[in-house]
Amino acid sequence: MDTALNRARLLLTTAWVGSGWTIGYLVAPTLFKTLPDSALAGTIAGHLFQVQAWFSVTCAVSLMGLLLVGRSRISRLIPGMLACTLLGYFALHPFMAHLRELGLNDSDVKWQFGVLHGISSGIYLLQSILGAMLVLGELSRPDPKLEARLEAKLEAQLETK
Repeated sequence: MDTALNRARLLLTTAWVGSGWTIGYLVAPTLFKTLPDSALAGTIAGHLFQVQAWFSVTCAVSLMGLLLVGRSRISRLIPGMLACTLLGYFALHPFMAHLRELGLNDSDVKWQFGVLHGISSGIYLLQSILGAMLVLGELSRPDPKLEARLEAKLEAQLETK
């Protein structure tokens, strides 16, 4: 059971972190470089970030649940990443969406949008760094069953010598 939980946790962690990197650092920039209309690119990117935000919440809650079921300590990185999602998307995004609705032709509105976008990008970068730390931590987490099997095998080999 521990091995299955460890594998599920690793798959969920990599799906969460990998999807964030893919959308934020590959797909969204590609939209702005390839689509002739930046407003359309922004709309599509906004929808993708919305899906990613809900996926992040789902992954964070699921990972914490898996850790509790496996009686493992919950890494502080998971709530940290969740906080980044809640702040970056659910707190800042509504203000950014409102500014986009007002139109980015007005220099004050455009400046405010740029400031919020910069803050949001910084939070996304922080979440990405926390995600890298989480993946690396999951990869280095020992598997107790595997360790027990290896110890038993080593003891058996030592006894035969």
